[in-house]
Amino acid sequence: MGASGRHEIDVEQDGSLRKRSNSSKNYVYPTSSNHPGMIAMPMEERRHFAFLIPLFVVANIVVFILTMYYNDCPKKTDTTCIARWLGRFSFQPWSENPLLGPSALTLRRMGGLDRDLVINKDEGWRLVSCMWLHAGVFHLLANMIGLLLIGLRLEREFGSIRIGIVYVVSGFGGSLLSALFIENQISVGASGALFGLLGASISDLITNWTIYAHKCMALWSLIIIVAVNLAFGLMPHVDNFAHIGGFLGGLLLGFVFLVKPQYGWVNLRDVRAADLPVSKHSPIQYILWVVSLVLLLAGYTAAVVALFKDVNANKECSWGPYGDALSRKVLISVLAGVLQSYSI
Repeated sequence: MGASGRHEIDVEQDGSLRKRSNSSKNYVYPTSSNHPGMIAMPMEERRHFAFLIPLFVVANIVVFILTMYYNDCPKKTDTTCIARWLGRFSFQPWSENPLLGPSALTLRRMGGLDRDLVINKDEGWRLVSCMWLHAGVFHLLANMIGLLLIGLRLEREFGSIRIGIVYVVSGFGGSLLSALFIENQISVGASGALFGLLGASISDLITNWTIYAHKCMALWSLIIIVAVNLAFGLMPHVDNFAHIGGFLGGLLLGFVFLVKPQYGWVNLRDVRAADLPVSKHSPIQYILWVVSLVLLLAGYTAAVVALFKDVNANKECSWGPYGDALSRKVLISVLAGVLQSYSI
């Protein structure tokens, strides 16, 4: 050790500290492979017990069973029901509901999203209740598999409270956008909330990019999941506005709720050796947090005000009554771009 100059400290693999001469100030440097001679020390993360996502899955299944019980196809339908041996749990005819589920009237009575009832009958609760209803077995199965695949990882990593907030609030955002653009249709399903979790996964990857161990693998996994979900959006009778609203809401919520500490430069005089390694949030995380929070509050407030002032978004927008067809064309273009980048 030299007689003059200041010293730096390296964290050794066995946890000891080593000083070396340098003219710079006393700093503890971030342990990263980008700094030669430093030992990488990943921050220990607490893994949460995932119970909320499985609970959501059970709740959706129970609500579907109750919906089918109330539907009672043999008693309320003159034509032949599917799987009549199930009794009152049998499904509506293929011509009425090809997803193996109840009638549209049943979904409406059970709390499906109906713009007219929300605005003119003050039934705003439908913006939330529709998230727990499904149009059929196929609809329920696709959403619950997606919810488990995406939601379980997020809940283990970030905890039940934060993921629960993202799920419900993004689902509510999907319902808002759907009610603004779609008239004379009943909309149901957890797709908006599911797309919210998908959007939150992307914002998690963006805002926590520096601490991801396998960045490319995580990125391509998300791209594939996005492509698959976009493909489902090309099917007829799919509420793409709920998907878009939920995705955008989840993306912004992810920047607010899913921020992780990053390694940063810390002055040695401000910490003790026992506190090492020290992490902090990067400036870009603070910027994303503030911008996302402002956009989130402004967007949701504007959507609620517009809906209850009975603003018809299709009439206000230049595409007129062709909004759903246009959104489907946009999805086709995006999906083609994703597949092209994947092939490259």
